[in-house]
Amino acid sequence: MGMERSTNESKLTGFILLGFSDYPQLQEALFVVVFILYLLTIVGNTTIILVSRLEPKLHTPMYFFLSHLSFLDLCIPSSVIPQLLVNLWDPMKAITYTGCMVQLYVSLALGSTECVLLAVMSYDRYVAVCRPLQYTALMHHCLCVTLASLAWLSGVATTLIQSTLTLQLPFCGHHQVDHFFCEVPVLIKLACVDTTFNEAELFVASVLFLIVPVSFILVSYGYIAQAVLKIKSASGRKKAFGTCSSHLMVVIIFYGTIIFMYLQPAKSRSKDQGKFVSLCYTVVTPMLNPLIYTLRNKDVKGALRKVLGKILGVNFT
Repeated sequence: MGMERSTNESKLTGFILLGFSDYPQLQEALFVVVFILYLLTIVGNTTIILVSRLEPKLHTPMYFFLSHLSFLDLCIPSSVIPQLLVNLWDPMKAITYTGCMVQLYVSLALGSTECVLLAVMSYDRYVAVCRPLQYTALMHHCLCVTLASLAWLSGVATTLIQSTLTLQLPFCGHHQVDHFFCEVPVLIKLACVDTTFNEAELFVASVLFLIVPVSFILVSYGYIAQAVLKIKSASGRKKAFGTCSSHLMVVIIFYGTIIFMYLQPAKSRSKDQGKFVSLCYTVVTPMLNPLIYTLRNKDVKGALRKVLGKILGVNFT
């Protein structure tokens, strides 16, 4: 009865997101930096989505998946950053139980979806480079929709299982979350019962959504590298590599931070490391993705100039 009462108490009163309380001198600076990065994220990813939709030249499988990636990069920060900005100013740093639950379900669903989507995008690049003559036939619209739907459904499925199991744990009146948002690993630490099953389930999910997609991406790029090396002309190799370099950079940045957070043994990292790594993949990475794709992609830059020219009535050369 005591355990049930204390668990219900957590549900009624919510949690305290300690966040960066250990660095009070940095909180104002963090607020400014995070706010600016969030604005850049909104502008950059919205631009990618609009340009991909408005420019007929970009109505291809690559930009279809890129639009989904940009939408995810809009939603992931939006599920976390507004609360973070509030708590950087609010000394109470409180979040309701419902708010924590929404953060947990939404952020995990979106993050898991992005893991699968990046693997799907590597398959698209494999077909484009290794089987260019069959690209249009293989990557038809129906297949693209199916692959994108698979990514979204897998994200929803894992959050329904993982988040629900986490919220079933009794927290026994433990309200202080030593993080800036509600995430599975930090909530498991609040439980006042044996969490071996939850930790094992988290590890299995991490393997399925991190190791398996990364392995698939590595195999895809292994075949891509072989195909590129067989191209005799330097300009041909450069063009083939250019179609994949942006995606590869996004993969390295995204998976590097996520794997550090979810697969590194908890005892081998400090609590502050986890916070700053989480800040990287929830704030920095979504802002960098549109920059990577626009700065390194002539098609996107050309389409952007064309769309802006139509809107502003100016001819950009």
